[in-house]
Amino acid sequence: MEIKGETEYDGFYMIEEIDIPFEEEILRNPYTLKSWFRYIDHKVEQPIQQRIFVYERALKELPGSYKLWKQYLDLRREQVQDLNSVKYEKEYLKVNNCFERALVLLHKMPRIWIDYCSFLVKQCRITKTRRTFDRALKALPITQHPRIWEIYLKFARDIGGETAIRLYRRYLKLEPDHVEEYINLLLSLNRYDEAAKRLAQVVNNDRFQSMHGKSNYQLWMELCDLICEHPHEIKSLKVEPIIRSGIRRFTDQVGKLWNSLANYWIKLHHFEKARDVFEEGISTVMTVRDFTQIFDTYAKAEEAVIEKKMEEAAERTEEGQEDPEQDLELDLRLMRFEQLMDRRPFLVNDVLLRQNPNNVHEWEKRVSLWKDNHEKIVETYSKAMRTIDPKKATGKFHELWVNFAKYYERGGDLENARTIFEKATHVNFKNVNDLASLWCEYAEMELRHELFDKAIDVMGRATVPAGNPNVDFRDESIPVQRRVFKSIKLWSFYVDLEESIGTVESTKAVYDRILELKIATPQIIINYANFLEENKYYEESFKVYERGVELFNYPIAFEIWNVYLTKFIERYSGSKLERARDLFEQALEKCPPKYAKSLYLMYGKLEEDYGLARHAMRIYDRATRAVSDEDRFEMFNFYIAKAGANFGVTYTRDIYERAIEVLPDKEAKDMCLKYAELERKLGEIDRARALYAHASQFCDPRTVPSFWQTWHDFEVKYGNEDTFKEMLRIKRSVQAQYNTEVNFISAQILATRQAQQASQQEEGTINDAGEINLEL
Repeated sequence: MEIKGETEYDGFYMIEEIDIPFEEEILRNPYTLKSWFRYIDHKVEQPIQQRIFVYERALKELPGSYKLWKQYLDLRREQVQDLNSVKYEKEYLKVNNCFERALVLLHKMPRIWIDYCSFLVKQCRITKTRRTFDRALKALPITQHPRIWEIYLKFARDIGGETAIRLYRRYLKLEPDHVEEYINLLLSLNRYDEAAKRLAQVVNNDRFQSMHGKSNYQLWMELCDLICEHPHEIKSLKVEPIIRSGIRRFTDQVGKLWNSLANYWIKLHHFEKARDVFEEGISTVMTVRDFTQIFDTYAKAEEAVIEKKMEEAAERTEEGQEDPEQDLELDLRLMRFEQLMDRRPFLVNDVLLRQNPNNVHEWEKRVSLWKDNHEKIVETYSKAMRTIDPKKATGKFHELWVNFAKYYERGGDLENARTIFEKATHVNFKNVNDLASLWCEYAEMELRHELFDKAIDVMGRATVPAGNPNVDFRDESIPVQRRVFKSIKLWSFYVDLEESIGTVESTKAVYDRILELKIATPQIIINYANFLEENKYYEESFKVYERGVELFNYPIAFEIWNVYLTKFIERYSGSKLERARDLFEQALEKCPPKYAKSLYLMYGKLEEDYGLARHAMRIYDRATRAVSDEDRFEMFNFYIAKAGANFGVTYTRDIYERAIEVLPDKEAKDMCLKYAELERKLGEIDRARALYAHASQFCDPRTVPSFWQTWHDFEVKYGNEDTFKEMLRIKRSVQAQYNTEVNFISAQILATRQAQQASQQEEGTINDAGEINLEL
């Protein structure tokens, strides 16, 4: 195929008869674009040479028309797009010439440059294409450069090599944020040193924003992976400082970064340096996760080296060769690997202690790891005591001191155990009870060795005030040594110790000291009183109870009074009745209604057993007024039972009547039924009927049919037609009364619901109106 050039057309033979009108028009209007386009459209179905002829003539008249040049150039490119650029090089050169002619006047048109450059890219004319791209960048304003660079960079990636690198360096001066593309190009061209250098610049630039959405950490890891995978190619960077800065910077990925640094040295065959890095990593990381990552990699690296050494040893054995140095190195590596695995629990414990050096549990675990190594155990305990801040300790710090002392005790070294306890007593623990527990443990150690006097001496020292005796026990700002003497835990142990091995007088002195300090608990009061009672000091025992009720208010005082009054009655029975009465009156004086019932019952029983029945009835009558509402009905029943047993059933009428007056409706109904049954037994039928009539006001026939059945049976047995009709009349009136109340309540509920519904509808109407206004 051969295409004639535009200079080869003389033009005459291409003009046909049907073209004459168009020829005449362009003769009249040679500078009118529409005339030429009408002529071109007329030739659209004609051979391409005729169209080229028209285009050339048009461009001769209108050389600055962008539209003409664009269509013409598209036509010429379409003419050769399916042709091989090497075989038909001349045809491509003709099109190139057309582009060059167009750019003489249209060098500011980016579309022409883009089409020309794209066309040149297909021709594989690298130098020509590169220079044309450069011309385009020089000719066009800077705002149009991105359009050129888009295809220019694609061209650079396609050709690769030094040209691509130089082009990207130029591009980065315009768009420095696209450095990641340059880095990817360098990696694809195996230019690892330059890629690492650029990547290092990126990660050190705090203002850099990745175009691919990568975080600074991801870029760091890419740099580390690049360095570790190609250590021999990286020459322009100091690798170790870079990775160490990442370790300081990304504290949540420390393990991975330490492994990267170690792998870097391994690939450079610097195994000893890699081991130093592993050791430094496992001795500095702060989390078990990072430690596990480093340790596992460390162990695998050692295993790999050992495996290789063993293979070499096996080969030497097969060949009958001997190499003592290599064999010795293998043995050393095996020993080192075994030690590494044995160290693992200690290393994990180190990590946890670095996280929190005040973790008592981990220090205890550290001690247990040493098993029977006496020196290391003592060293660990001593280090723990120096390291832990008592106020920040996690766990029971005092138990660590106790266990340290017990360790010496188990070894028979009581002097050192006492020295540890003595030192511990000067530690400002977080809690007073910690110091109190430590003193108790100190005394228990002396007891285990039957050194009773020393145990007493220890507790005596522990309970001596160290300063102001009126110090506030709960004031955390005061050291625990100045507050421990008020610890009830300490005094409880002390008093138990005195009761076990001391004298009565020494024990009383300890109990009295507790009461003087006003730290006694109810249990201490009871225990002191029981101790005095066991030793026949009855009156002193009662005085302790009295001191107890002075110290405590209700409800605690109630429990002490219960024990005190029971013990007093057991001791004196009725021999000191007036004193007992005074005690009961004193107990009831400030007693709340909730706790009064049992005291009144005990008081009444005292009068029944040792006093006068009339006094007992008076007490029970007071009880029905003093007890709580929950206990009043039961108290009335008890009172009625006692009154009937002592003075006859007729005596109970006044009690029944008062009970009916003061009790709530439900309980008043039950009392009425019992009272009516009593009158029936006494033959007072009219009184019983009057009681049924009175109780009927509390009984809705629908909910309490049993009452009406009882009255019905009563009238059938004792009444007549008139009384029966009266009972039915009362029943109807009561039912009507309850119906009225139910209807009234139902009407109120219905009205409330209707009001709520109307309010909701009104709100809905307002909302709808608001919506309509908004729509309007």
